[in-house]
Amino acid sequence: MSDATSAPVAEADADEGDVLVSLRDLKTYYGEDSLLSGSAVKAVDGVSFDIHKGETLGLVGESGCGKTTLGRTLIQLEEATAGEVRFGDTDITELSGAELKKWRRNSQMVFQDPESSLNDRMTVGAIVREPLDVHDWKTPDERRDRVRELLDTVGLSEEHYYRYPHQFSGGQRQRVGIARALALEPEFVVLDEPVSALDVSVQAQILNLLTRLQDEFGLTYLFIAHDLSVVRHICDRVAVMYLGNVMELGPTERLFQNPQNPYTHSLLSAIPEPDPTSERERITLHGSPPSPRDPPKGCPFSTRCPMKIRPEEYEAVDTEAWVRIEMLREVLRERSNAERSLTERTRELLGLHSRFSTIDEIYQELFSDVALPAEIEQHVDEATRLVNDDREQEARSYLRDEFGSICDTELPDAHIVDETGGRSRCHRHTDEYEEPSRSQLIVE
Repeated sequence: MSDATSAPVAEADADEGDVLVSLRDLKTYYGEDSLLSGSAVKAVDGVSFDIHKGETLGLVGESGCGKTTLGRTLIQLEEATAGEVRFGDTDITELSGAELKKWRRNSQMVFQDPESSLNDRMTVGAIVREPLDVHDWKTPDERRDRVRELLDTVGLSEEHYYRYPHQFSGGQRQRVGIARALALEPEFVVLDEPVSALDVSVQAQILNLLTRLQDEFGLTYLFIAHDLSVVRHICDRVAVMYLGNVMELGPTERLFQNPQNPYTHSLLSAIPEPDPTSERERITLHGSPPSPRDPPKGCPFSTRCPMKIRPEEYEAVDTEAWVRIEMLREVLRERSNAERSLTERTRELLGLHSRFSTIDEIYQELFSDVALPAEIEQHVDEATRLVNDDREQEARSYLRDEFGSICDTELPDAHIVDETGGRSRCHRHTDEYEEPSRSQLIVE
């Protein structure tokens, strides 16, 4: 990450170009107003970037990171909680009723599952014609002609007009979905994993079709995917998403060849390597992403980051011992978010032990085969005592105060990391925090 500048930048793209879609601090939360749901689910948590006219911007990340929610929010299939989504001078998050309906002609979506996204009770012709009917596009005869034209455009035949979706293969059904999305001649199309449910040979056909249609109609794509090889093939730039945040954004080849964010490093290291003699190291991420109901207060990736900044006095601690400490902290986080059953709540009220009030077994599993330095062991023992005294929140605070760092308390800024204005969100990009030693990295 040595190419990064030391100063944070605004999250607008450095090279404005011809911007079609502009996101600013976009948030989409679920269950925020519910008395029964507890904390809100922060599916999208403050995302800012631009999508330029005619480009394909890839959006990648683990399952549950908020990719699909972000895509659906961009075209107002989901309601934004806060922030802006601007198409030109229009903030579409403020549109409703007739204005929203009129605007939706300009943006469409191709869904992940080509089977469930099509109505089996409607013919292909009726499915593709439906957007034209909803928006009262020209005359009925012209609509039918438009549908036949679209079917030909996506590689289907006119005879398919009166057939039903179940009579088609997966690739053909996805072509129907693409034809429907193009019916109203939109400028912007969200492609939500459009080839993930298809065979590899069919994937190539659909990707080539999407590329041809983009060139022919001047389309702009947001391409959501988890298959990084597909993203590398079709996308101009890539945004890497984790727990509702964009961790890195930049040109595709630069991002694949020289990733700047620890999460991007980890994600790319998981790509299978066909060469058995390859010496590429794989970064191991322990645990699972935190709950979006209770994300970390600092860096979203802080609970799993192999390059996390340590307190100065613990920089020399063995990596395995440090990993176990971080795992203990995450276990306590997850326990605090777990729902207690009625029986467990009753036992707690009666002063009896439940699975939430014992930590001895967890301690044994984490530390029985690791030799902790005495100065660390005393703090772990103190946290264990607090949990056994039903003071779990105090235990979490105690461990955070002792072993935490800026990664736990402050959200990192987005820093410029290449000459194109690519950005990465990480505290390691600042001059204050030098690169970690190799002994601190968790690799296989």
